[in-house]
Amino acid sequence: MPFSSNSTMHTKPKVYIALILLLLISFFACHTQSTSTKVTQVIDGDTVILDGRYHARYICIDAPEKGEPYFWEATQMNKTLVEGKKIRLEKDISERDKYGRLLYYVYVGDTFVNAEMVRLGYAHAVPYSPDVKHQLYLEAMETEAKRLRRGIWK
Repeated sequence: MPFSSNSTMHTKPKVYIALILLLLISFFACHTQSTSTKVTQVIDGDTVILDGRYHARYICIDAPEKGEPYFWEATQMNKTLVEGKKIRLEKDISERDKYGRLLYYVYVGDTFVNAEMVRLGYAHAVPYSPDVKHQLYLEAMETEAKRLRRGIWK
């Protein structure tokens, strides 16, 4: 049975309203996923203290721990990239790791700090499911660091 022009007219406004609602939800979801703050202390190559009170760990990377080769270099590079600077934080799925640290992708201006640490050879790209939004990119940065024998890949 063919649709009458009357039923088509009632469907279009509903579709437009649904599309507008989806766009608004997407807009606000994207803008609430990131926030900015200041790094007050660098703990190591993948952990910082934000605003003097919150421990935060970089998602999808693993830098050398104290006593491991390149610990000092990774920590110093992280300090160079973020210490005392205003940063932008991006969440993935999980809020915290098993140690209670906040989990973030970190940016200083246009620099994606997680990726820069991997690209320069100061950290490994390590997937920690379910937080894997940028994992493929980080793995590409690790491949580049290995190919160019940077940092831990020397």
